Amino acid sequence: MKQIAVVMILLNISYGHFSRTQSVDIDEPHTYTPPRHYFQTSSFDEAELEADDVAKNPLDRGPYFDISASRNVTALVGNTAYLNCRVRNLGNRTVSWIRHRDLHLLTVGKATYTSDQRYQSVHNPQLDDWSLKVLYPQQRDSGVYECQISTTPPVGYSMMLSVVEPITTVVGGPDLYIDTGSTVNLTCIVKHLPEPPPVIQWTHNGEEINYDSPRGGVSVITEKGDITTSYLLIQRARSSDSGKYTCLPSTANPMTVHVHVLNGEHPAAIQGAKGLRSNNILPFVLPLLLLLLMGLRTFPVR
Repeated sequence: MKQIAVVMILLNISYGHFSRTQSVDIDEPHTYTPPRHYFQTSSFDEAELEADDVAKNPLDRGPYFDISASRNVTALVGNTAYLNCRVRNLGNRTVSWIRHRDLHLLTVGKATYTSDQRYQSVHNPQLDDWSLKVLYPQQRDSGVYECQISTTPPVGYSMMLSVVEPITTVVGGPDLYIDTGSTVNLTCIVKHLPEPPPVIQWTHNGEEINYDSPRGGVSVITEKGDITTSYLLIQRARSSDSGKYTCLPSTANPMTVHVHVLNGEHPAAIQGAKGLRSNNILPFVLPLLLLLLMGLRTFPVR
């Protein structure tokens, strides 16, 4: 009996030591903390995520979105647009894109699920990116798009696409009247571009303006920003400076203005003469009217 009691005591001591060893292994803290800008769904509050997930290993928490990129994308009409969605720890889940306007499913994985083939899914495995590619976007394509992970329940990350059409205007157009000897100031304004146009070119009657020509007194000043403005200055205007001037932004539509350098004329008189010259049928109509009047006098109505 004493021998049995000694064996039982030894077993209890060994079991207790084994239990304590296992409890230490289970409670051992993780050494990796995910970056603060990673979270699982756009609907979660970051403070809640820190409290719940700060001690979790990312491999244990499932898929989540990297929200370091901008949620607002601006694209130019006709130029391909990309909505970038970066998903970490995707595993065997899939990524889909949904258009909020009509809740239309656009892509699932790499496949397009809409008859509009302008929408395509582009996957970059090195960066964990699932981008929605929109070919030839139009202004009607503007709106909210959601990148969605097929978890249970699904989680999504929304982005705003703004498709804009650039507008080019020349202040005071389409006709400008300048007195001889005055300074011509043509102001070209370009709006609604994602970034300023690299180059704005000016032409006179279809030919590029040479700012170093012997004529002199011709210069251009361009201010770039959200709204880009280009000023064409022509000092001591003369009659040869009259004609068609076109502002040509490299990434926007051109705009033309007609400059009339006056040599004592009145703008109304120039417009009247211009109207007469453009009416080519008038020289033929006047003789016919005269013949008709003469015929009525020769043959009076009975």
